[in-house]
Amino acid sequence: MNWHEYDAALFDLDGVLTPTAEVHMRAWRQLFVNFLTKRGMDQPYVENDYFDYIDGKPRYEGIRAFLTSRGIQLAEGVPSDSPQVETVCGLANRKNEFFAALLREEGVRPYAGSVQLLDHLEERGTKVAVVTSSRNATAVLEAADLRPRFDVIVDGNVAAEKGLRGKPCPDTFVAAAEQLGVPVERAVVLEDAVSGVQAGRAGGFGMVIGVDRGVGAQRLTDFGADVVVADLAELTAS
Repeated sequence: MNWHEYDAALFDLDGVLTPTAEVHMRAWRQLFVNFLTKRGMDQPYVENDYFDYIDGKPRYEGIRAFLTSRGIQLAEGVPSDSPQVETVCGLANRKNEFFAALLREEGVRPYAGSVQLLDHLEERGTKVAVVTSSRNATAVLEAADLRPRFDVIVDGNVAAEKGLRGKPCPDTFVAAAEQLGVPVERAVVLEDAVSGVQAGRAGGFGMVIGVDRGVGAQRLTDFGADVVVADLAELTAS
């Protein structure tokens, strides 16, 4: 990887910098297993549902996609809905409660290889940003002792405030590059989710790197990753 060809690295958070993708997966499982059980649904929640319908997307979009897969229609609701209300917004808030509880109980440590790459990029002066659909980005970064490394964070809260479309649309990555003052063709996207890889490709970024944390290297390649790695430490070699 020749980092001299690029001026910025745009990191997804969950599954790229921190193993919180696993925590999100467990929170989603808890949400939908309970939801489907209460409704007496014959088709159970399975692990591939996360990768097929939820991974990398804003919470509301992931919920809509999953419900559609089961032929379920719910009212949209409003963002202030109680977590106990069965609306799209209510389910999103319930999932966030599950995630926050798991984060408090277990904490989070960043991937060692990801920290190694951040150190490498800092040494050479490459600008960095976090681009994530999560609304918990600040809490996760603080828990992982990574918050001081990033001046630019484009998360689900920023996307909602600015009306940016979520992944697989490229809007959030483009916004991060603009904040860093770097043209998209001089920026690298690092993503573990298909929707994030699609966003990087759609945005015309100079390089889209897939991080295989379970989606599968071939699948990330098929959806537009230029390179796929299992660990970001692989990207520190010139």
